[in-house]
Amino acid sequence: MTSPISGISGIGAALPIAPVAPSAPSSTPAVSGPSESFASMLTDGLENLQKVQGRADELAVQAANGTLSDPAAYTMASTEAALATQLTVAVRNKAVEAFTEIMRMQA
Repeated sequence: MTSPISGISGIGAALPIAPVAPSAPSSTPAVSGPSESFASMLTDGLENLQKVQGRADELAVQAANGTLSDPAAYTMASTEAALATQLTVAVRNKAVEAFTEIMRMQA
């Protein structure tokens, strides 16, 4: 019996690793600004959450009807929707916490 790893022995030759020459540190690092505003990133995230939850709901209906061909697709979609919801709630909680802290500041 042959090892499945023996078939990939040529990978090292296909990906040569070249040494990296040290560069002189620059006095000021290059900083680039954000390409999107926070509001547009938040809007995109909420739209993505809605799309992911819609897909999970669609697959749940197919599972209930018995027309779902791949149960793993529903499992992955529902997990992805749950994680996206948890992330959205965490961002919301941090935003509320930041707003509360700003309101506590003395002028």
